[in-house]
Amino acid sequence: MDGRELVRSVRVFGSVQGLRTVRAAWRQRRTDAWGLPPRGEERARVPGPVGEAEPLAGGGIVRFARSELRISVSAGGTVFWGWDGAEPLPSYALAGEPPEPDPRAGLEPDTDGGWRVVSERVTVAISRHGAVEIRTPGGLVLRRDLPPRWWEPVAGGPARWVQRSEVPADARFFGLGGRASGPRLRDGSYRLWNTDPHGSFSPGDDPLHITMPVQFVVSDAGTHLAFHDNSWDGRITLTEGEEGAGSGHDRPGTCEVRMGGGPLRCWVVVGTPARVLHGWAALTGAPALPPSWALGSQHARWGFGSEREVRRVVDGYRGRGLPLSVLHLDIDHSDAHRVFTVDREHFPDLPGLAAELRERGVRLVSTVDPAVKAEPGNPVYDGGRAIGAFVRDGRGNEVHGVVRPGECAYPDFTDPAVRTWWGGLYEERLAQGFSGIWHDMNEPVSFAPFGDRTLPRSSRHALEGRGGDHREAHNVYGLMMARAGYEGLRRLRPAERPFLLSRSGWAGMQRYGGTWSGGVSTGWPGLRASLALVLGLGLCGVPFSGPDVGGFDGSPSPELFLRWFQLGAWLPLFRTHAAIDAGRREPWEFGPEVLEHARVALAERERLRPYFVTLAQLARLTGAPYVRPVWWGSPEDRALRDCEDAFLLGDALLVAPVLTRGADRRAVRLPRGRWYDTATGRAYEGPGQVLLDAPPSRIPVLARAGAVVPVRGEDGETELEVWAPAAGRTGGGLVVRDTEDGWRPGEIERYATRLVDGRVLVERVTDEGSGEVGTGVRVRVRGLGD
Repeated sequence: MDGRELVRSVRVFGSVQGLRTVRAAWRQRRTDAWGLPPRGEERARVPGPVGEAEPLAGGGIVRFARSELRISVSAGGTVFWGWDGAEPLPSYALAGEPPEPDPRAGLEPDTDGGWRVVSERVTVAISRHGAVEIRTPGGLVLRRDLPPRWWEPVAGGPARWVQRSEVPADARFFGLGGRASGPRLRDGSYRLWNTDPHGSFSPGDDPLHITMPVQFVVSDAGTHLAFHDNSWDGRITLTEGEEGAGSGHDRPGTCEVRMGGGPLRCWVVVGTPARVLHGWAALTGAPALPPSWALGSQHARWGFGSEREVRRVVDGYRGRGLPLSVLHLDIDHSDAHRVFTVDREHFPDLPGLAAELRERGVRLVSTVDPAVKAEPGNPVYDGGRAIGAFVRDGRGNEVHGVVRPGECAYPDFTDPAVRTWWGGLYEERLAQGFSGIWHDMNEPVSFAPFGDRTLPRSSRHALEGRGGDHREAHNVYGLMMARAGYEGLRRLRPAERPFLLSRSGWAGMQRYGGTWSGGVSTGWPGLRASLALVLGLGLCGVPFSGPDVGGFDGSPSPELFLRWFQLGAWLPLFRTHAAIDAGRREPWEFGPEVLEHARVALAERERLRPYFVTLAQLARLTGAPYVRPVWWGSPEDRALRDCEDAFLLGDALLVAPVLTRGADRRAVRLPRGRWYDTATGRAYEGPGQVLLDAPPSRIPVLARAGAVVPVRGEDGETELEVWAPAAGRTGGGLVVRDTEDGWRPGEIERYATRLVDGRVLVERVTDEGSGEVGTGVRVRVRGLGD
């Protein structure tokens, strides 16, 4: 560390805190130097030539000279393969037992001396040297995983490995968790290590808070998701292919996965985009259903500072007639930043404040950090020490880091007993009147002016009784904290659906709630990154997310704030948020014109609340994200695969946010079919590109012809907004009514639309048949000259 880094640390954290971070960073280095000896000499290994095979239901075991491969194909077409005894379990990603293998499929000899498994939805071919090829039933190659290579320490220890894969030349890569440079992932190397990016970030920063070895690949041959189930630190390098490269031959796209240890195992799900994410949700768990109030507008700030300021902000919304559903309290409401405490001087009656706001229709949500101030007399610390809850090093000493409360210990959430203890602590938050929780700093973070801002890699974790170190536990730390919080809230309030956001997580995190962008940088690049993160996370199975509207740092211009606000109003999590030293984020702070345009965006969000309720319910049932790439229904359209500045909201709406300064018009690429500009009613035919007005008052939004969209009428009741289908075509939609905050499942209503003699006919479809909707269902038809 040089003098400049020390000065920066002191300036950011204060003189005492800054010096603590320096000591913690050196302590981390010493701990790892003792706990993680050098790897020493290594032996390289590849599978070698094929030998015998053992057929089993759905696949079998293929043995090679120096390794063995287990293959299993489920009846739904999901493929699992694992090398050297790697099984589907144990896994932090899977929601339960793996899918049953397809009894109709099994290993059979292939023509090239290898083996294959043929099922109804997918064919898997294993070459005689260990390559694994995933093909469609028609024989098109979706993915070819080449024989892997291991490097094993001679003195023992985890083997690092590399797996190289090929995909069709026209394929596009998506996923890998939350990537600011997405949603389409260009050529480059992407690290798999959940990271706090030192404050705010922009599209060039990587990695961020949520990394996952989940690739979503779209090509002419079809769509597939590949998941390497390994939580170790790793790196994925992507290279897009090129058609007609080199003497007219296609150059395939490539993906190289490198891991520092852990099992070499992979899941592949094939099909349409909707089928792929349905299969992924079946494997890793249905997304948690947020309570209905969480689908409204939300406001947060690090630095409200007092009950008086909270009331001032809520009064500002209410006095201007602006809807507000949720207000978040950051760490400044706690006593000296200690978790599960309240600053009684500035918040003398937090339960009373929460009850008062709830009467006004506003819920309070609290931040919860994992770091516990390591101070005897702190009840949370004393309680954790009593049960051995905190992460330790190889010598049995508690591992301490430095976070805002000072010297801190870290609960080991990979221990079931610790999760149960921690989940019980949320009773204090509920007693304070909070209705929901957001987990922050849970990568986990330890401030440091140099090195990795997390725990030593040699730190010991329970890992469900298996034991291991932080190299394996790091990426699942936030996931297991979310599990502890979600399960604790369910035990404490069994009649209510928990509302929980987690800044960090891993594959399967959707089971416990949603996430937000973290500290996205204020600026036009940060606005673009906001959309990339939501789209990318949705393709990894996390449908409920959103950015810090306005950006986390700095002061957005009125134009930038408005365009960010307009985007946020169409995303699942609609929340403004900013740092303590950033500019204000209340809409009225940007002048009367921005205020009026923000009012329109808020009104439209409230009008569409029944649609967001429907999308939330469908996400839980099907795994489909609320926000989808424009290629979702037309993955064969190559132009749509490269479209990154617009998105589908469900099946019915196409939203085209303004992402550049000074724009009052923008080009919008349409999928096939007829689309109506919802502002003007004008119809456009896709596929193709159109130029639409985008004045400061709104962003372009188009409705699919034939769509049925549930909206809130002027009297507050739900009505159906139906967009006229084109002549000779049909349409329809699904509606799920609001079940409030409990666990009662919503009933799916199916509607079909068609044009009959110039009149739009709307029919309710049931198992018994279909019939025109009755007088009890209000219908408003649009697109017939309105």
